[in-house]
Amino acid sequence: MAKRRESKWTLTGCLTLAGLVLTAAPVWAAGPPKVEDFSTGISDRVVVVVDNLITQGWVDNEATPSSIADDAEWIRRVYLDIVGHIPPADQVEAFLANTAPDKRAKLIDELLEHPDYVRNFTEIWTNILIGRNTPDRTSRVGMRKFLREAFARNRPWNDVVYDLVTAEGHFEENGAVNFILAQLEGNPGSEEYHVEATANLTRIFLGQQVQCTQCHNHPFNEWKQNQFWEFNSFLRQTRRIDHEKYNPKTGDMDDDYSELAYRDFGGPVYFENRAGLMQVAYPTYRGTEVDHNAPDRRQELGRLMCKEDSSHQVARAMVNRMWGHYMGYGFTRPVDDMGPHNPESHPEVVDKLTEEFVARNYDLKQLSRWICNTKAYNLTSQFNPKNEFDNPSAGEVPLFSHMYVKTMQAEQLYDSLLIATNADRAGGSGFEAAEEQRERWLGEFLRIFGGNEDDEPTLFSGSIPQALLMMNGPLVQKAISAEKGSYVHAVLSDPRHRNDASRMEALFVASLGRSPTRSEISQLQKMMKAQRDPLTAYQDLYWALLNSNEFIVNH
Repeated sequence: MAKRRESKWTLTGCLTLAGLVLTAAPVWAAGPPKVEDFSTGISDRVVVVVDNLITQGWVDNEATPSSIADDAEWIRRVYLDIVGHIPPADQVEAFLANTAPDKRAKLIDELLEHPDYVRNFTEIWTNILIGRNTPDRTSRVGMRKFLREAFARNRPWNDVVYDLVTAEGHFEENGAVNFILAQLEGNPGSEEYHVEATANLTRIFLGQQVQCTQCHNHPFNEWKQNQFWEFNSFLRQTRRIDHEKYNPKTGDMDDDYSELAYRDFGGPVYFENRAGLMQVAYPTYRGTEVDHNAPDRRQELGRLMCKEDSSHQVARAMVNRMWGHYMGYGFTRPVDDMGPHNPESHPEVVDKLTEEFVARNYDLKQLSRWICNTKAYNLTSQFNPKNEFDNPSAGEVPLFSHMYVKTMQAEQLYDSLLIATNADRAGGSGFEAAEEQRERWLGEFLRIFGGNEDDEPTLFSGSIPQALLMMNGPLVQKAISAEKGSYVHAVLSDPRHRNDASRMEALFVASLGRSPTRSEISQLQKMMKAQRDPLTAYQDLYWALLNSNEFIVNH
């Protein structure tokens, strides 16, 4: 761990800057546009319908929506949500200077075509499908390869799910197999072998949590114990085969690769109910029973889920999950627990988006486009006295009358630090060395910041190790260095930034995506004058900005 920076500035200034989170009011030259009159510049009937339904919810609950987010707040949000990192300073400056009425709609389209869109959603879905800590005998490389191709080609989501449910083969030649491989535990013939796969397949792709019905009827939703085992029986023809290879140097057999293979299983599944009686379960999906002698039950399951389900539950679950990704909360909490026991906050919106998502051939980019162009997505995160009760973190039903604050994920935080500071290029190291540095830093960040991939965090609550890593870790120390290639060096050597105010502006825009307020400039100038060494003052300022709450949250 790098030695902690000690100065008057770091001890007092950081505490002051930590209080900056969300204190700067939205900046509009002529005042914010009225919510009812606002448009991103897109003309789309789906967005209009969703806006009207969300607006009716505000009226029904006597909530006054927050104002429209200013451009600085909004561009930072949409970059983090779509491409997974904050916008570069030059992009912020260009967007703020742009006066085109449709600039938000155009930026959404540009980001959906950006290579980092593919990278971001590949990482998100790799974590969802196999976790951040890769299970044994599972290939993260293969999983990423499959997803990268799917998002790059914008494959229909039902086709992607079909492949993940039905795939067989080598874990890198057919990366889709890694989803089920990651869930298989124990002996292939044991009752427990397919339990995790059953629970996670239904949770992730159908938005239904059925894990407790393995042993008994669900106490709250409509799932019964027999339904768990009926679904489980679809997976019984699946097994993992682990392959080894001889290591001539050690004389041992080392892990080589794993594959997901067919297992000969033709009968029903037997399970014991709570009364101790043995019951029988045949492969059945949402009331449709499949011949238990079918040659490939997973093919039948994939067909029923992704091609022939009249309720379109795969689409409905994805609509809910994607809305939650962009808005901070889905229409249910959690997003993967849908059903009569957990009513959707806006069922008409889910109905409409599901209907249109299916009609557009499960187009994920179009779904993102619809959500990001809604009025709800374009609101500021600052609430007002007439919507402060709209607080899902306190258990309230979300009204989406203001944007909910989201914590950056570990990958977002890491990549945003690189964007804000040029840390990966500081010191002028070569490409290979820079890549090795990145992997080391990311590994350390994920170890401490990773958390639980099932969490739905909405407010930052850093632990002591997290705080120490941010304040004193090698990435941040490298980031604020004055070495050639760092952002601090770039600002101080740029002839456009000749005075303190201009340099502070540059550091604020690069890290927080906004200009400092007059009050902030006044306070900071006083603090910087108290620091004898100007270089140290700028380094300490940037250190404090990167450690502020405002940097680490997506609002």
